[in-house]
Amino acid sequence: MPLLIIVSVVILLFGVIQVRSQEDRMMDDLQRKAETVTESVELSARYVLSGKDYEGANRLVKKFQNKKMIQGCALYDKEGRLIAITERFKDWKDEDTQYYRDVLKNKEAKSKLSKFKKIYVYSRIVPVIDDEGATLGMVEMIYDTSYVFARSMDTWKSIVATLVVLVVSLLLIAILFLRQMFMVPMEKLTTWFKHFQKGETNNMHGISRKDDMGGLASEVEQVALSLKVARKTMSDAASARIDKEEIWTESKLKDLVHAKLGDSSLVVLSNREPFMHVIDEKTGKAKCVRPASGVVTAIDPIMRACGGTWVAQASGNADRQFVNSKDKLGVPPEDIRYILKRVWLTPEEEEGFYYGFSNEGLWPLCHITHTRPIFRETDWQMYKEVNRKFAESVIEELPMKNAFVFIQDYHFTLAGKMIKEKRPDAKIALFWHIPWPNPEVFSICPYQQEILDGMLGCDLIGFHVQYHCNNFLDTSNRLLECRVDNEKNSIIRAGRETLVRPFPISIDSQFDSAVSAGEAGEIEKIKDELNLRDKIVAVGVDRIDYTKGIVERILAVDRFLEKYPEYKGRFVFVQLSAPSRTKIKRYHDLSDEIDQLVEKKNDKYSDGSWKPIIYLKKYFTPEEIKPYYRIGDICIVSSLHDGMNLVAKEYIAAKGDLSGALILSKFTGASRELTDAIAINPYSIEEFADSIKTACEMPQEEKRQRMENMRKNIQEHNVYRWAASIISELSALKKDQDKA
Repeated sequence: MPLLIIVSVVILLFGVIQVRSQEDRMMDDLQRKAETVTESVELSARYVLSGKDYEGANRLVKKFQNKKMIQGCALYDKEGRLIAITERFKDWKDEDTQYYRDVLKNKEAKSKLSKFKKIYVYSRIVPVIDDEGATLGMVEMIYDTSYVFARSMDTWKSIVATLVVLVVSLLLIAILFLRQMFMVPMEKLTTWFKHFQKGETNNMHGISRKDDMGGLASEVEQVALSLKVARKTMSDAASARIDKEEIWTESKLKDLVHAKLGDSSLVVLSNREPFMHVIDEKTGKAKCVRPASGVVTAIDPIMRACGGTWVAQASGNADRQFVNSKDKLGVPPEDIRYILKRVWLTPEEEEGFYYGFSNEGLWPLCHITHTRPIFRETDWQMYKEVNRKFAESVIEELPMKNAFVFIQDYHFTLAGKMIKEKRPDAKIALFWHIPWPNPEVFSICPYQQEILDGMLGCDLIGFHVQYHCNNFLDTSNRLLECRVDNEKNSIIRAGRETLVRPFPISIDSQFDSAVSAGEAGEIEKIKDELNLRDKIVAVGVDRIDYTKGIVERILAVDRFLEKYPEYKGRFVFVQLSAPSRTKIKRYHDLSDEIDQLVEKKNDKYSDGSWKPIIYLKKYFTPEEIKPYYRIGDICIVSSLHDGMNLVAKEYIAAKGDLSGALILSKFTGASRELTDAIAINPYSIEEFADSIKTACEMPQEEKRQRMENMRKNIQEHNVYRWAASIISELSALKKDQDKA
């Protein structure tokens, strides 16, 4: 660029000099011609003016009407008045009378450049003097100078054209030179390093030059070699440490990942992103928040331990401000452990894929809550397109070998097969976070075969409990041409085997029993604001969803106070509810129904400052929820149908003083693990109400014993063990296939 600028400036300066020189030469030539012609015309003008022959004057000036270079001629008397002028200059009016007086007075010829109409003209005026030296008048010759400027413009065009050709030529030469000397080696180095990142560590970079670029390539190669050795060392050390720890922890999971996956990178795919950036309505500034999601609660600790890349839909209104050119950022913001890659959906894609097919179709289909699923062909087509978009985004992140993909939930039933089509070597696990229905229910879906085919493109499918595994095996056996191996719990279709396993999901087992000073202050603040002191406090934490049994919960609290009026004024139920899927009518109607029901029941029982139900409807972060768990003497989980339900486990983890009681729906996956909870049928309001009384009156020693048992279960079967089981299954599957 500096070279091009210098060359351009030099050529332009040369052009200015050349054009000015050319203009000066042409004007000098014009002046000489004008002097010669004017002198020759002066003789004729002397006869005309001496005889005052005005007819002769007109004939004289008319001779110059059709001349090419000489535009006109004008005759003046001795007073300077115009006598005759060429027709084309009949509008010639020169107001500079002093100019003419000077010519007459000094009897000397003069020249000047002036503008006539739209052109510049050069005029030469000489006095006409008789033989005695008396002034008879003046004769003026007028010349067109436009040809001078036209020649100058042609010269400029030639110079500019030459400059353009020269600049383009230099630019092409520079590009070819830079490409050969810099860009080609950089491309080779970038491609090599990209392969290195994806696991192809044995190839050489192919740059043999000894200059600075060659030196850079060699240094990068040395760094890559060091990383390869370090990874191998970490993998060997991790294998040695795995058997030493009994309880699964973040560090033990990290060791397992290094031992089992080695150089491979774990790629997680989910609809929900673990961190979203939103504009704070109060301050107008962007802030990072964790969305309310069981998937986020479960997967985030794993990614913190394992690293890798989490591919998810961008959902925050400020998300674009924080990603790089590849739509990625490091998270968590305060302690970066893994990469979040955001995928952008249009409003139409989100409407059809998320609100439509996923949550009006598959969600009610899989939850037995008597809500009719809605299937639209337009939603299905959009669902397929979005699955393809996410699958391609995942493929971009896969290493060249030993690729492990962990797909989350019902949003991506087709993605596994799509990834396999382009990367058949990739090992893919799909975890289904919600229940799987029986074959009769699933056969309602018009796209049943395509969904099952898509899921069976994965190597491993996980459910929370064996019952859901059995339902899936039966569904595949009933609706597809396949072979179900009941001993191995696997399905073989089109020569591909997919394992089906139960993996009860859990939470981080790192219990924080001690209450920090800041948290203690928050607890006291909540008690004062909500008037909870000296009260029996029951809490519920849910998204507003018809599967969560919030309406049944409120009705049970109402029935409890009706049957046991001695608890009026002593019992308070606090419900934390995050708005969810409000664009769907069923959810919007449910939100209105809960609002009206809470208001009705509070009006029924309110007495002074006490009201039985405190309904807090907004988004709560995990940090904001924890004080409510601490306060709650009872936690109510009344889901009508749920895959696992992590709220129950979060409550147990938060009760470090072992003082709480858990009321748990028997229709949750968690009820199969947490057998010391008070089990309920949320549809049976009488049973539900009596269970609340049982929890209120349970002896403290019994509470402690039950809570200890449940905490021990969660500590042993935590989220790290859950992830380790899935990774172990996938790695074992890979070894079996490698042997085959």
